[in-house]
Amino acid sequence: MLGKTANGLFWMYRYLERAENTARLIETGQRIALTRSGAGDGEWRSILQTAGVAEGYDEGHGSLTKDQAIDWMLRSADNPSSVLSALAAARQNARMVRTALTHDVWEATNGTWMWAREALSRKVAERDLPKVLHRVRERSALVRGATDGTMLRNDIYDFLRLGTFLERADSTARILDVKYYVLLPSVAAVGSSIDNVQWETILLSVSARGGFRMEYGSNFTPRDIAQFLILDRRMPRSLCFCVRKIRDNLDYLGSSYGSQPASLAKAHDLQAYLDRDIEAIFDGGLHEFIQKVLGRLGELGRQIEIDYRFYE
Repeated sequence: MLGKTANGLFWMYRYLERAENTARLIETGQRIALTRSGAGDGEWRSILQTAGVAEGYDEGHGSLTKDQAIDWMLRSADNPSSVLSALAAARQNARMVRTALTHDVWEATNGTWMWAREALSRKVAERDLPKVLHRVRERSALVRGATDGTMLRNDIYDFLRLGTFLERADSTARILDVKYYVLLPSVAAVGSSIDNVQWETILLSVSARGGFRMEYGSNFTPRDIAQFLILDRRMPRSLCFCVRKIRDNLDYLGSSYGSQPASLAKAHDLQAYLDRDIEAIFDGGLHEFIQKVLGRLGELGRQIEIDYRFYE
């Protein structure tokens, strides 16, 4: 299965993952605002940068306010990465590949879009925002559960997994890059404690606070956070975990089609690039490391499109 079907599956699941990640970022900004008075606008600038939508926001807005930032990320039609735009794109791609999906997956995806179209048809009141964001994550989990529970483990499944984990790895890398100043070696060198709001921003953005506490407890260093989100092979949103899944699914596709595409070699190269200890990453510069990972993820995504003829 090549061409438009592979393209539709790949992007359907990228957009679903993007919608969930954006909802998590908004939720994180809300929690910060509740625990840190006066931090609002500056932290929302950081949230917009993390989501990669700050430039678009600035083009259409004269100033930055919390309400406008939330509305832009949640439901703006002018923002292709807003939750509503991403879910609309996911549903559109699902329609293109309807025959490749099980009934359960289509129903979950279509139901998610229908709910979002109604819930986000108007500006969401602040009192309703936690419930709406929770529902976005809940609906995303429903589609993921239907996928894992009903889809055959064939090439269709491989393409949708590639979309999921490429988007997830990109999101985690961007969160780390925007927040890298929190994890600079100088913070640890002077023995300073990390500001609770800052590290919670990082961990909450990828739903990693619970797992991190299980592993490290309440005593941790900046390197521990970076280690967990970059190199931990058990954490489902770490860079290492995501890249291993990408490699595995490209391996499966190579076996299915009897080929060794260039994208598979790039995935192995990226995994090898991640095969280092956290001290080496900090010594070479965390920002520089993340920038290289983001560049390689972008190249890998483009190579997958070429190898499997997405636009033919």
